[in-house]
Amino acid sequence: MNIATHPFDALMNITARPPVVFVRGEGAFLWDDHGKRYLDFMLGWAVNCLGHSPAIVAEALAAQAKQLLTPSPAFYNEPSLKLAKLLTDQSSFDQVFFANSGAEANEGAIKLARKYGALHKGGAYEIITFEGGFHGRTLATMSASSKKAFEPLFEPKVSGFPKAQLNDLASVQRLITDKTVAVMLEPIQGESGVWPATDQFLRDLRELTKAHGLLLIVDEIQTGMGRTGKLFHYEHADIEPDIMTLGKGIGGGVPLAALLATRAAACFEHGDQGGTFNGNPLMCAAGLAVLRHVAEPAFLKSVTDTSLYLESELQRISARHGLGEVRGRGLLLALDLKIPIAASVVAQAFEDGVLLNAPRPDALRFMPALNVTRAEIALMTDCLDAILARIGAARLVA
Repeated sequence: MNIATHPFDALMNITARPPVVFVRGEGAFLWDDHGKRYLDFMLGWAVNCLGHSPAIVAEALAAQAKQLLTPSPAFYNEPSLKLAKLLTDQSSFDQVFFANSGAEANEGAIKLARKYGALHKGGAYEIITFEGGFHGRTLATMSASSKKAFEPLFEPKVSGFPKAQLNDLASVQRLITDKTVAVMLEPIQGESGVWPATDQFLRDLRELTKAHGLLLIVDEIQTGMGRTGKLFHYEHADIEPDIMTLGKGIGGGVPLAALLATRAAACFEHGDQGGTFNGNPLMCAAGLAVLRHVAEPAFLKSVTDTSLYLESELQRISARHGLGEVRGRGLLLALDLKIPIAASVVAQAFEDGVLLNAPRPDALRFMPALNVTRAEIALMTDCLDAILARIGAARLVA
């Protein structure tokens, strides 16, 4: 079936999409229905952490599909128990609730914090979040986010999310009142352009929340599962949050997310939280295969080594073309273009068979597979280098 016969109008028009239909993926590459190959440095916004259609995920899904798809969350199933145990063994948390998306996991974290406030802090319900943050597209997670495009949408928003400034502890301190129950942040703000919280800020924030009896929630939807060179980003700062959310990479390409909490923070009672497909054995079998692979020390070291190479190549390109900083950590990096040409770069790269992401008009975001090779990085950077050279030449002519 070619593009002309695809009924595009049967899908709700919720985002701009090029008139291309992808039909196959393998590793770092996608193929469309005309046979054109694309090198993917978006990977579904860091979802396909082991590349497209990795064998270990496909095999885990096939094996589990022959045994049990879902018995209902009213009953235990073996893959969810195994995955929950491995997650708690590998982290500082004690209990897990599985969900289907990062937004759902973050919605659960908000509900858990508010339940904690009702039980232990006199009904406190406010959760301090941060300017530039992004936590999802449910009403509550959009309210917790700070994305300009969200501001006029779906009013009235959910109240109770005062906004502090990232890496500014005093701005957090000023917002704490007797209504405050938690502070929630992404260790690296991805959607606003890859802006990291410093390790020292995370440590200071942990001390501040402890001093005020507040929960610290880390949204590791994008930074978790080895993306920054450690299994979870909070490990870089050597802290122990109260609640963590995971999504994207935890499923290696399938819809899976998780809400993790310490025993003290895990205060849901029967009926407070649930979901028809949550913790189903099919998705948890995939997550288990991914976690076993990604958690290997040698694999995490390879992520760090590869990220240093990608960072150095982006710095080289920046220096050559007079661009700005390379920021981020591990294999979640951004290149500051200094001028609003990101959309043009992305469009030209697409034509050249490379998929890039522009989270803002003057920045590119790079989220390759965690097992991306140096050869694949070279293909991407050669393409980017050529595009920037063309743009530079065009600006000189103009």
